Amino acid sequence: MRRMHSRLPVAFLAAIAICVYAAPMAASERSYNYITPEDLKGRIHSGAPMQVLDIQVEEEFSRHHIKGSLPTYAYPVKSDADRAKLDAVYDRLASTSDPVVIVCPRGGGGAKRTYDHLADRGIPEDRMLILEKGQGGWPYPELLQGRQVR
Repeated sequence: MRRMHSRLPVAFLAAIAICVYAAPMAASERSYNYITPEDLKGRIHSGAPMQVLDIQVEEEFSRHHIKGSLPTYAYPVKSDADRAKLDAVYDRLASTSDPVVIVCPRGGGGAKRTYDHLADRGIPEDRMLILEKGQGGWPYPELLQGRQVR
């Protein structure tokens, strides 16, 4: 009987460790992957395969967005309705192994919440990149489309 009791705590601790390590990583523990505007411009010019996922609201996207971006209008990615807009393009993102470049207004919270949601849904983190400074920091007007782009 003593042997059985001595193994019980070890088995219990092992079960807890498995649950902790198997659980999705909390957003606060994540380190995010970023891409500079210069690097993204280079990838665009080289024709590198990628998916540019734009989360700006519809009005902002209509004014200016990087050519070839996939619009979601999911910003600020705080509600179930916002996340549903990302879920609507999930199959397209998951159907390739191409990098996913997330573009939000400033490259901050909305982009991180998008990254977290997509990672939790199964997009590998090594495929995702957040555009530094977001759309607001994009310095290449020749690579933009929209109403206010000349």
